[in-house]
Formats: sequence, C-alpha cells, structure tokens
Amino acid sequence: MTTTSVAHETMTGRAALTQVLRQEMRRDDRVLTIGETVRYIGAAGVPTGLHDEFGPGRVIETPVSEN
Repeated sequence: MTTTSVAHETMTGRAALTQVLRQEMRRDDRVLTIGETVRYIGAAGVPTGLHDEFGPGRVIETPVSEN
C-alpha cells in the first residue's frame, strides 16, 4: 500500500475566492468580475487588488438596482 502525503494550506473563504478569481482571470481573458464595489473590495467583501492587475475592462463596477 502506498501512502501519499498532500500538503494543504488553510485559508479563509474570502482568500480562497480571491485566489480562484485571480487564477481564472489570468488563465482566461474572457473571465470578468462584475458587481457593486468589486473595484474596491471585490465580490463578497474580498479586498482583491484585481482592478489594479486586470483593469477596468475586466473588473466592472455596477450600481445596485432594487426595483
């Protein structure tokens, strides 16, 4: 029997979300982040820095509409 040890990293859900968004945006130019305050604090309140890295064409701020 072979035993494999897998290292893992513990992180918050917010950190994991930021990591996944960044990985996918780097991998695929078609991936966008769109929503309220995503430019500044990101989806689900995640401070991301994605706007600085990917620019306003891929990190798009939109207003909330509650009509």
